[in-house]
Amino acid sequence: MTNDHPTDGDPDPPAVSPFSSGHAPVGDGPTPAPPRRRQGRPVLRVLTWLLLGLLGLAALAGLVVAAAWAYYHPASTVERGVVYGTRHGAPLHFDVVRPSSPNGLGIVYFTSGGWRSGGPGDSNPIVLAPLLRRGYTVFPVYHVSQPRATIREIVADSHRAVRFIRAHAGEYGIDPQRIGVTGGSAGGHLALMIATQGAPGDPAADDPVDRQSSAVQAVAIFYPVTDFLDLGDSTENPGDGGPPKSFRAALEQEPVDLERWRVTGRELSPLFFVSPALPPILIYHGDADTLVPLDQSQRFGARAGEVGAVVELVVHRGGGHGWPTMLFDLVHFGRWFDRHLRPSR
Repeated sequence: MTNDHPTDGDPDPPAVSPFSSGHAPVGDGPTPAPPRRRQGRPVLRVLTWLLLGLLGLAALAGLVVAAAWAYYHPASTVERGVVYGTRHGAPLHFDVVRPSSPNGLGIVYFTSGGWRSGGPGDSNPIVLAPLLRRGYTVFPVYHVSQPRATIREIVADSHRAVRFIRAHAGEYGIDPQRIGVTGGSAGGHLALMIATQGAPGDPAADDPVDRQSSAVQAVAIFYPVTDFLDLGDSTENPGDGGPPKSFRAALEQEPVDLERWRVTGRELSPLFFVSPALPPILIYHGDADTLVPLDQSQRFGARAGEVGAVVELVVHRGGGHGWPTMLFDLVHFGRWFDRHLRPSR
């Protein structure tokens, strides 16, 4: 049997040209050059490791996406379409979204954009997830949209929603004395109207709901309108001191009556109702918002500071009227409610 691997003391085997048939040369000709190493193998190794690395990154990305999906879709039960009143013959609804492990506290979520609202089941579960994860029972509140309902009527119905939830707090397993409120844009405006003007009910009212207070104990919101009378650099500013251009009917200003508008605009502006009794408020606002300029929140915060109320303003650099990472900001909303609603230990 032929030994293909020479041992110590054995002569070197004859070299074989890579272009030959594999047989050793015959005769006394010059010794052929040794075979060249294959240059493709190191490249192949590099490509293999790159491929494995890419597969690893893809797997990691998949795990991250799966984890994020799981986080923003927590286990919960939903009771849709609780009727809390009527407006112009239409029922007013809210949903009750209960977490798997409730903490006994409730958050009212005004689902309003441009003072328009959907109906039962329309709230985005991703928005609710950071609150549900912390044990909060969330109440997405819907209203009749403008211009069918005026903003004044929508504000009144928002008070009604808080009173109704408080009246039925026992059924929902929440503390009626520790209710938070959240929303964005028009929903933020409604939240501030509740925060600044929430008041005790009428103890002599025939409807037990109307006997309840509409006050709330903590607020966390995005880019709210706070002053209708000074719209600043907003794209909605008509430039003549009048109401925002796209919302005249909703503000009872068709046609525009500037004298009457100064009264209506003030009544619907949270800025003019700031007081020391204000609940703690967290506001996130982008500094590139052209619809509701940052100035709206800055002036509200400054006014609150003058009377000793707690308003924390977080400015999102480069943020417009919304930004992609708002979902992460909602986690901070949950922490804010933890700080101001959970009983101190």
